Amino acid sequence: MEFCFYLITDRKLVPKGKTLEQALEAAFAGGVKGVLLREKDLPDSELVPLARRVRDLALRYKAKMLVSARPDIAAKVGADGVHLASGLAADVNAARKLLGDERYIAVSTHSLEEALKAEEDGADFLTFGPVFSTPSKEKYGKPAGLDALEEVCREASIPVFAVGGIKTENVAEALERGAFGIAVISAVFGASDPALAVNEIMDVIRSYRMGRCV
Repeated sequence: MEFCFYLITDRKLVPKGKTLEQALEAAFAGGVKGVLLREKDLPDSELVPLARRVRDLALRYKAKMLVSARPDIAAKVGADGVHLASGLAADVNAARKLLGDERYIAVSTHSLEEALKAEEDGADFLTFGPVFSTPSKEKYGKPAGLDALEEVCREASIPVFAVGGIKTENVAEALERGAFGIAVISAVFGASDPALAVNEIMDVIRSYRMGRCV
C-alpha cells in the first residue's frame, strides 16, 4: 500500500464558500496520498466530470484516487480503483474483470465475516467500522469498537483501514489495535483548515509508520 491516510469525500461537509476541489487541494497539499470520491447522490452527468477533475488533481499531487461503488466510472476516468459496499454484497470479481489487476479494489466491511469474505474474494484492502461514534452512522446502532477492529486486523491478511468517528485524538488508538491506516471524512472536510487537519493526523500516523507510508 502506498498510503495510510485514506480521505473520503463529502462535498456537503465542506464549509460555505469553498468547493470540494478547493478542500481536496488543501488536503493534498497537506500530504494526503489516497482519496475516495464518494458522492453517490450525483447523477452520472455530474459525477463523471467531477471524477475527472479530482483525478487530475490527484495526479498533480502524485496521489491515488478511487471511485465509490462504480467500477465503470473508475475505468472511464482512469481512476486508481474502486471502493465497493458491504463485503457480503460486493462483487469484487466483476470489478476485477473490468479494472484488471493493476488497480485497487477496496471493500467496506462492518463485521469479521464481511472482512474475511472481502479478502477471500480478492480485495486489495478494506475499511472496517464504524469504530467510533459518528453522526452519519448513528441510525445503524452502536459503533463496532476497538476490540472488533483489533479482531479484524488480527484475522485479515490485507490492509485494514479504521473508519467512523476518526479524529486526531483517537488515531493512535486505532493504529495500536492493528489498523494499517485510517479513513477520514468529517475531520478534514468539516475543518476550517483542511491542510492543518491533515497535518495533525499525519503527525500521529508518521509516529507509528515512521514515514513508510502516508
